Amino acid sequence: MLVTNIRPWGRPAVDLEFTQGAITSVAPHTGARPGPGDVDGRGRLALPSFSDVHVHLDSTRIGLPFREHTGAPGVWAMMLNDRQNWRNTDIGIGELVVGTLERMIAHGTTRVRSYAQIDVDCKLERFEAVLAAKEKFAHAADVDIMAFPQAGLLLEPGTTEYLEEALKLGATVMGGIDPCQLDRDPVRHLDIVFGLAEKYQVDVDIHLHEPGHLGIYSADLIMERTRALGMQGRVTLSHAYDLGNVSEAATAKLIEEMAELDVSWATVAPSTAGKQFTLAAMAEAGVRVGLGEDGQRDYWSPYGNCDMLSRTWQLAFTHGLRQDEMIEHCAAIATMGGASIMNRSVRRLNGTGDRPGLEIGDRADVVLVDGDTITSAVMDKGTDRTVFHDGRLVADGLELCG
Repeated sequence: MLVTNIRPWGRPAVDLEFTQGAITSVAPHTGARPGPGDVDGRGRLALPSFSDVHVHLDSTRIGLPFREHTGAPGVWAMMLNDRQNWRNTDIGIGELVVGTLERMIAHGTTRVRSYAQIDVDCKLERFEAVLAAKEKFAHAADVDIMAFPQAGLLLEPGTTEYLEEALKLGATVMGGIDPCQLDRDPVRHLDIVFGLAEKYQVDVDIHLHEPGHLGIYSADLIMERTRALGMQGRVTLSHAYDLGNVSEAATAKLIEEMAELDVSWATVAPSTAGKQFTLAAMAEAGVRVGLGEDGQRDYWSPYGNCDMLSRTWQLAFTHGLRQDEMIEHCAAIATMGGASIMNRSVRRLNGTGDRPGLEIGDRADVVLVDGDTITSAVMDKGTDRTVFHDGRLVADGLELCG
């Protein structure tokens, strides 16, 4: 397939050739018209397709009307609110998950790391819904599924057994959450998380909402296990809201250790960004950073619209960024930054000016979007999109193809 007249990362127009799922030619656009089976890019911007590395596909109300927010503060209270309400819909969980993933792909996301809540209430029901959606859209997106103990590992007997069953059935990431604040036994919590990850040879992703020094303590225990078990490059800290706000020395030490052990950071660009790691500091240190949408208009919050370009805007906005280089860096995080977390053979971003993913030999996962520059595309969140996965056209005009 030839994709003509596109501007990779806003550079001059070129024609891209895809062969067997890879970019095999990048040539200046000469004005030649596309042939049968080719695609006219119409001068649009080209980006690597988006990578949502922190989404709860099973926590979604996409396709349902907005509802009054009834959640109370705190992880446990919000979890109970979700538990009380998620089954009470006119559309079943399986159809909601499928619709959400379909909309994400149509907007340009072809790499997804999704949580699947597993506890003694839902058991494997939500995991199975995410697994079914993954299989349905295997031709259009890569989906990693995390066995995620949203209600903790230790508070309800039987949780660990359900998590292990999900790993046997195909989950590729083992999740954890607030080892100190929620389960109140960080050693036992992390022993289970890393024990199951080692047993099934899967990655680890820890939700860390814990504040200040408590969060640093949990992070230190996570680093300790990462080093002891030789799991460098297989661990992600998600959220980690407050770890950049303890002291300059503590933050610098943590970033240095994350870079050394190749521990990545997945953020959802919350409004508390002033307390988080600085994007430029993470890039300078070589820490992998990815972006995600979290829940989608669910029982936790009304936010989320399946559009990672919109979330890229949020990342730039909440970090107070104005310079073009840094806004483009946010787009790089939302695309190849996340891709490098899902697949560690994809190199991490090399500073804030690095714009990878659209060269010869790169995977042919590409999204075309309207805009004069990358910054204008992020600001305007254009809707004239065309999406390719493994060199195949999978979506156009915000609709899936075929």
